[in-house]
Amino acid sequence: MKQRIVFFLLSLFLFIEGNAQCAMCRAVLESEEGQSAAKGINDGIVYLMTIPYILVAGICYFIYRKYSTLKK
Repeated sequence: MKQRIVFFLLSLFLFIEGNAQCAMCRAVLESEEGQSAAKGINDGIVYLMTIPYILVAGICYFIYRKYSTLKK
């Protein structure tokens, strides 16, 4: 059962296509010639995206550690 859940979640996250920028930001950034602002915006989006994942992973780790010490 766990393998099916893990497979479903992985397939869900791997096959979803998403755009990182809103339509207005994309239109403005594509019209620039240097594309330096677009690289900065994309780096900022990735940075802002990783913080919640790190926080959730940390919380899950502490919950796992708490439950694993209770079982011993």
